Amino acid sequence: MVPTVPSTCPRLLKGKGIMWLEILLASVLAFVVYWFVSRDKEETLPLEDGWWGPGARPTAPEDESIRPFKVETSDEEIKDLHRRIDGTRLTPPLEDSRFHYGFNSNYLKKILSYWRNEFDWRKQVEMLNRYPHFKTRIEGLDIHFVHVKPPQLPPGRTPKPLLMVHGWPGSFYEFYKIIPLLTDPANHGLSEEHVFEVICPSIPGYAFSEAASKKGLNSVATARIFYKLMLRLGFREFYIQGGDWGALICTHMAQMVPSHVKGLHLNMAFILNGRILTLFLVRHCPRLFGFTQRDMELMLPFKEKIFYKPLRESGYMHIQSTKPDTVGCALNDSPAGLAAYILEKFSTWTDSEFQELEDGGLERKFSLDDLLTNVMLYWTTGTITSSQRFYKENRGQLFKQDRVKVSVPTGLAAFPCELMHIPERWVKGKYPRLVSYSYMPRGGHFAALEEPELLARDIRKFVGLLELP
Repeated sequence: MVPTVPSTCPRLLKGKGIMWLEILLASVLAFVVYWFVSRDKEETLPLEDGWWGPGARPTAPEDESIRPFKVETSDEEIKDLHRRIDGTRLTPPLEDSRFHYGFNSNYLKKILSYWRNEFDWRKQVEMLNRYPHFKTRIEGLDIHFVHVKPPQLPPGRTPKPLLMVHGWPGSFYEFYKIIPLLTDPANHGLSEEHVFEVICPSIPGYAFSEAASKKGLNSVATARIFYKLMLRLGFREFYIQGGDWGALICTHMAQMVPSHVKGLHLNMAFILNGRILTLFLVRHCPRLFGFTQRDMELMLPFKEKIFYKPLRESGYMHIQSTKPDTVGCALNDSPAGLAAYILEKFSTWTDSEFQELEDGGLERKFSLDDLLTNVMLYWTTGTITSSQRFYKENRGQLFKQDRVKVSVPTGLAAFPCELMHIPERWVKGKYPRLVSYSYMPRGGHFAALEEPELLARDIRKFVGLLELP
């Protein structure tokens, strides 16, 4: 008797055939991607020069003096803010919409009430002035920075200079909680093995750094400006650290002047060049491509975390990369609009699950004082439009520089709630001297403000690996 073949077998065979065809096609695609990526350049970025001030570049040498700066406010500034908050018009949210449609206006009422009636900007100004501020002129622009030296040093030790660069919609204020952990570790439960001297500049067009008068000031130009800042401060070798735009600026600095950068530490990495296309094959055999179980946990399901989530969270990027001045007109005129636009990022970029909450989970990780202080650095300086122009100036820049590998020692702190997880294998493709890769236990995009101790410990671990006796 000839056994009959179950009716499901043809479907199973067909399904397996499709799977193997998919693997074959993905293998070919992976080979093409590998060939393209393997052609990455080994060169450095040219240093070049620039002039971003108004008019033609003066013939006289630029004033290189470093001037003390102090954050200030006035009764008029505060009264104007209150008047504008009092005149706010809000649209009621849809029922049960939470943060799925953006910032929930019911919760925004609470934010505005606190801002208007309880938030003490004068007190926050005093807090901002707790650390020394300075300005200096570079390439035609007044560049603002905070410079914090250790209050005390162990005998025979010198501090390690560390440049820390913020992103959007953050500011130098993101680093206020981590600075004491790096400059004064002994008084904050950490060893004195590594003590840092921290420099936190504001990107041109952000907060107290002057905005460019000309088109083209991108992340490469900013890296050059900050390199000149470090030289002006007397540092010939130094560490650099950043996330968001800060990660890209610091990466460019490492690509530009690798002999001056002792180490590059990131809490976000920009990895392009088609590596993401290998995911079609990775899901079938992750270990073959060097992906760990933790990588898969942070990246699955691919459709949601690699495609839908970035698409859902990148609408602002398209606006700011094309017509930043248009939306800037509205945001620079309305404190309520500005707060909603900025704080919505502090919700969903801290944890995408927070969009399920009526209050966006903002106060789970941050205080309203911290959040509104950051907003005020955009409001009082009128820099939301110039900060958004940075996206337009960098359009296409990511792809152009992504093929230049980074030759300096690199460390990455991979926070689990970052916008997209980047596996160690991908990072090594661009940063071949990756000496430290840490799966952080918690935290999202604004790591220095949200989890300052975790980030400080990872920076210290990274530096320790480079300075082994």
